[in-house]
Amino acid sequence: MSIRQRNNVKAWGNGPTTLLFAHGFGCDQSMWRFLLPALDGRYRIVVFDAVGSGASDWRAYDRVKYGSLLGYAQDVLEIADEFAEGFADRPLVFVGHSVGAMVGLLATILQPGRFAAQVMVSPSPCYLNDGDYRGGFSLEDIGDLLQTLADNYVGWARTMAPVIMGAPAHPELGKELADSFCRADPAIAAHFAHVTFLSDHRADLPRSATPALILQCTDDLLAPRAVGEFTHRALAGSELCLIDNTGHCPHMSAPRACAAAIADFLPRLAG
Repeated sequence: MSIRQRNNVKAWGNGPTTLLFAHGFGCDQSMWRFLLPALDGRYRIVVFDAVGSGASDWRAYDRVKYGSLLGYAQDVLEIADEFAEGFADRPLVFVGHSVGAMVGLLATILQPGRFAAQVMVSPSPCYLNDGDYRGGFSLEDIGDLLQTLADNYVGWARTMAPVIMGAPAHPELGKELADSFCRADPAIAAHFAHVTFLSDHRADLPRSATPALILQCTDDLLAPRAVGEFTHRALAGSELCLIDNTGHCPHMSAPRACAAAIADFLPRLAG
């Protein structure tokens, strides 16, 4: 099976920098379509679906490999190797949303120097409250979420997607996210949810030396502002940009603000 088929990879453009985009839980590459018009033509663009999501080849889903985010990070490095080929003299920047941002973080640790930068959209290294760290959820909260997801995945998706999306002025985005959740295989989604919401990558943040831009919404149920501030403090060489927005998907509900922050950040990498 080719990497292109496995991850439904699409690549285009011939810009001086390659941007590699990774979506979050329950999403696929189409979620980047609001952001891409502001970047298209200026950069080489690579998008893909994580195995088990979107139009990836679900036959490649391996519960052992994808029992941690490292399996997804290994896929990212393979995609980078194949679709940045011929562009080795151009900087490669990883752009990840939510859990996709943590996948990118691990990729930068696995291959230091492979990426010129990482853009982390609504990242969370840990969703659990732990002492002074406020991840947003108690262990009981996460347990209830995972149990509800396992018992009635479609009901969970229809209820939670609009809450996760936020963007009260754009209810159609909440419906789109719910539809995306519902297209997933419930068993794969339940497994990925355990991997996502029970992960703790706080100790990995200082291990990445790759410059980072953190895009954090001012009001985010899944990744509260304190999480973005913690990530910024723990990740050397990072910049924190607050997006005035409600929800967890600013690349969809506030794409202009996200694109402006990315366009401001990238030219300064060489400096």
